[in-house]
Amino acid sequence: MKRHLPGLHSEGLRGDEVLQGIFLVRVDRAYYRWHPQKPFFVLSFAVLEPQDLASRKISGCLYATTKALWRLNWFLRDFGYDRDLLGRDEVDEKALLGLIGVLRTTKKVFAGRTYLDLAGFAPSSEWELISKDARDGVLTGGSGDIQLHAD
Repeated sequence: MKRHLPGLHSEGLRGDEVLQGIFLVRVDRAYYRWHPQKPFFVLSFAVLEPQDLASRKISGCLYATTKALWRLNWFLRDFGYDRDLLGRDEVDEKALLGLIGVLRTTKKVFAGRTYLDLAGFAPSSEWELISKDARDGVLTGGSGDIQLHAD
């Protein structure tokens, strides 16, 4: 069966078009992928703010290895994941859908390929403060100047 996919022949996103910065996002999709050495979650986010990027999507992964559980925990806490499930060390993919929070992304280049790094998280309640500071030039998107954390 043939399928018509408009835009398939055109060049895809180049590395310099990767969305970098600070965004208010909603989790649209979440999939757990098992791997013997590095199990991970593939996450797809819908950008809610800033308004001019509201139609864009951001995808990335969070590893679920022993060494990387701190980052997964940080994401779950700041995005308001169910505390009971978190307390039982359980992640329900369906419970992730619709969670809203602040996401900071950066571009990483490894072996000539460009990757999107989910570099930081914060609760959605902090969006106004964080976005105001970013607009005022206090925070520079993509640099190491900001560390989003609830503590």
